[in-house]
Amino acid sequence: MRHRIVVGVHLVIRDRRGRVLLGLRPATSAFGAGQWHVPAGHLEEESAQQCATREAREELGIAVNPDALRLLHALHQRDPDDGHARIQLFFGVEGYAGRAENCEPDRCTELGWWPQDALPPNTVPYTAGALAAIAAGVVYAESGWTT
Repeated sequence: MRHRIVVGVHLVIRDRRGRVLLGLRPATSAFGAGQWHVPAGHLEEESAQQCATREAREELGIAVNPDALRLLHALHQRDPDDGHARIQLFFGVEGYAGRAENCEPDRCTELGWWPQDALPPNTVPYTAGALAAIAAGVVYAESGWTT
């Protein structure tokens, strides 16, 4: 049987001071309840870059040109909660038009800018790990797989 995998597309957006944009997930959320996470979504019938630009528009109300995206990190993960395999792609956004705002208040209770080396303790664990890997220049990592 051929393996199927969920692909998550994540946006790493930094301000002029180098802080990373995170959104706080509602306490009632099925994923990441009460935790901070970068803007993200799941790949649909589209390319990863198209997904990133769509999520930027839907979640933040900003326009991102695909040429402004740079792949920073890929995480091949076995989810600890459901055991499903996932690929998490983290794209750096090197420019956008508009002002980032919370366009999905049912999925995000607030937005905040955080220093990459001082993330809130309640950051989604794989997100914190990916941001640390990005800071260290690590492009690929695996998590949750047994050897």
